[in-house]
Amino acid sequence: MAPALLAALLAFGALSATPASAQASGERRAVTAVRGTIPYATRDDAMRFADDVAARRNLDRNWVRATIGAARLLPNVPRLMLPAPVGTAKNWRVYRSRFIDPVRIAAGARFWRDNAATLARAEAEYGVPPEIVVGIIGVETIYGRNMGNFRVIDALATLSFDFPQAHPRAAERVAFFRGELESFLSTESRTAEDPMVPLGSYAGAMGMPQFMPSSMAKYAVDFDGDGRIDLVNNPADVIGSVASYFKGFGWQRGMPSTFPVRFDTTRLQMPILMAPDIKPTFSTDSFMAAGAVLEPEAQPFPGLLALIELQNGAESPSYVAGTQNFYVITRYNWSSYYAMSVLDLGNEVKAAMAQ
Repeated sequence: MAPALLAALLAFGALSATPASAQASGERRAVTAVRGTIPYATRDDAMRFADDVAARRNLDRNWVRATIGAARLLPNVPRLMLPAPVGTAKNWRVYRSRFIDPVRIAAGARFWRDNAATLARAEAEYGVPPEIVVGIIGVETIYGRNMGNFRVIDALATLSFDFPQAHPRAAERVAFFRGELESFLSTESRTAEDPMVPLGSYAGAMGMPQFMPSSMAKYAVDFDGDGRIDLVNNPADVIGSVASYFKGFGWQRGMPSTFPVRFDTTRLQMPILMAPDIKPTFSTDSFMAAGAVLEPEAQPFPGLLALIELQNGAESPSYVAGTQNFYVITRYNWSSYYAMSVLDLGNEVKAAMAQ
């Protein structure tokens, strides 16, 4: 195991269960955890998983069984994982309005001002601009205001052993959440912290940036050098860790995330342009040969492009050309609508900073 990764694992136990409130005030608020119902100690499948994790990770078997056994089913969480019913119209303007509002923009400007030097250092080290980091933290938790009130162990156990089978990718998602539960157990076993304490989202994401346990292990950094990683109360660690995450997924310094795009209807081949979805696949020449038209400032772009479609309900969709950096943002949340919200919020906050 690399020393840096081991340090991250050891430091993870410093993650506090008491979320911070608005960073501008520096106040903290008590959070009452959502209580689960039936403990997983009664489930044979959960105990078999505990034994398997203990054997593969060389962990104390009794501790793993006791920890998973103390986790409780969250009855309302499985339904939250189900996709929208077939035929539900997507609407970018409605989606955007959930995240781009005066409250988030004002909170983002305060966060940026309070942490300007740290944001600049993160850009210098990782190449990720402040507006991207600020956009992520704002969309995820409004800068620490809404970090979740579910016990992480309950959320991960529920989605590991009671994931809805009606989900079209149920087997894949169960494997994902069991991997996250294993990562959480492995990390907690290396600390003196109580694994029942950390709180997060109903999916088990934690802290201001809502990192899953495996992301904590791989990308979280002690950015202020105080010897511990705290993604709940320490904005420096949050900023550095978000930038580290993007760098780890291939963020390219100085590359725009999107370009405006329009279409030449005389040679438009929309099925070809849409086939790769959001993954950058087209050179500038092949993109334009299929009928996409870029503004002169985007030509010639040396990287690959994707056509990003944002549906607007019954109205015409919106389109942009997405680069590798746009694709990297979707590695945080696999949604083009999410990525555009991050970009738009970051840009709105940046504009507010200039006023």
